[in-house]
Amino acid sequence: MTEIHWSSQIAFPLLATLQLLPLLGAALLLFLGERRGAVPLGRAVAVAELLLAMVLFHRIDATVPTFQFAEQFELLEPFAYHAAADGVTVLFVLLAALVTFLLSVYGMARGLAEPSRLLAVILAVEGVMMSMLVSLNLLWFTLASAMEIALTGYLLWHWATSPDKDMALARFLQFQGTGLLLLLAGTMLLGWFYAEMANGQWSFDLENLRQVKIEGSVASVVFFLLFYGLAIRTPLFPLHGWLPIVAEHGNVAIGPALLLGVKVGIYGMIRFVFPIVPEAVAQWHGYAVAFAAMGVFYAAFLAFLQTDLRRLMAFAVVSHSSLIAIGLFSLHPAGFQGATLLAVNFGLAITVMLFMTGFVYRRTHTTHLARLGGLFDRIPFIAGSFLIGGLAIVGMPGTPGFDAAHLVLEASIERLGALLTVAVALGNVVAAGFLLWAFQRAFLSPRQEGRGSTAIERTQPMEYLIAGVAITVLLAAGFYLEPWMKLIDASLQALAGRFGHLG
Repeated sequence: MTEIHWSSQIAFPLLATLQLLPLLGAALLLFLGERRGAVPLGRAVAVAELLLAMVLFHRIDATVPTFQFAEQFELLEPFAYHAAADGVTVLFVLLAALVTFLLSVYGMARGLAEPSRLLAVILAVEGVMMSMLVSLNLLWFTLASAMEIALTGYLLWHWATSPDKDMALARFLQFQGTGLLLLLAGTMLLGWFYAEMANGQWSFDLENLRQVKIEGSVASVVFFLLFYGLAIRTPLFPLHGWLPIVAEHGNVAIGPALLLGVKVGIYGMIRFVFPIVPEAVAQWHGYAVAFAAMGVFYAAFLAFLQTDLRRLMAFAVVSHSSLIAIGLFSLHPAGFQGATLLAVNFGLAITVMLFMTGFVYRRTHTTHLARLGGLFDRIPFIAGSFLIGGLAIVGMPGTPGFDAAHLVLEASIERLGALLTVAVALGNVVAAGFLLWAFQRAFLSPRQEGRGSTAIERTQPMEYLIAGVAITVLLAAGFYLEPWMKLIDASLQALAGRFGHLG
């Protein structure tokens, strides 16, 4: 018998609507093609999705650590639809909806080819991403991840700016395909263990998988399969090899913003890996921290060697993703909270920087640092927005990253020791150095002869809108962070309780 349940806190299945609305919008745009009115319609869908995310935020009870708005649809048992939300879910849903709205404006403002199809792909990715964020079924999460990667790969290739786009797509699919296979293998192994415990009944539901008692080397195998699968996507050192090539030879901002603006790899660890195999996480967390600490310095050092702004930002992603991983694997309540806030802050900040890089590319048709320079006089608002995004990534006061980074360092010094904490803090200083160096090279250094500033178009109204909205949200969250900390506190305190024995 098939049953549908939704929470009595709201009169309709909100989570299902969040998933289906963008997919229906994408289908409608593909049907309309490039007809007049298709793009405004797609943008309206992105706005409606953002409003639905705000409704979810307004209705959630952040003081309750359990899941809310539960929806269930019984298909074949392994594929049962089970969606619900807690404070962490809401935070990532809001970020995904905001990034997609900004992309719907950005993509149309840049005048790219086939704008209706582009917006349809963006909305399709949003719908699949929402499914990943609200699903409590690990298999559903994995299959949705495969769909998202396929759609994003098509976007990176079809709207690429480099003749080497085939090579970039091949590298992207090699890495992401490997990550998906690892994630799927870990998922199936967990389902098999549950079937052994439940008399042959397979299930991938989070609550069921948490009941599976896996110990010893088997638990370690499951942990590494899930962790590596998500770490490739995040990406974490040394599993980041796809990102610099994709950043340089894919499209400038839209695909990278979808991949990096919402840290679904980090979200997957919080939602599934840490609750399901806490013993293995506790056993191996020191190794994960060691690699993350190396990643902070490795990526920062390579960033200084880059001659292309897009590759430089790729290594900034790797460096700061390592800082998020250190917060998570401190297994401390403050570390969980700081890492989650850092992931959201970082996602919005890197989206801002990618947008500004796209606006620079539109004017100069290059992102090579040696061919840039002298842009501040012509596009100061774009330059300032790029700088604010960079400062937000390194956690300057007035941005959400400031308090988030302090929470991570507080957890690190308590659980991991002063030496590693000081090293990580110094790595963040190095990161600030290469981002400021990139800003100076791209916007403040003199332009080459023969590339006069008169050729640079002034900032357009749509660009003011995109940068203004993103920067306003970033700074508003930085100066008024308390609601967001309260939103995730109860859920993450419950997660940290599974590692209380380490305190």
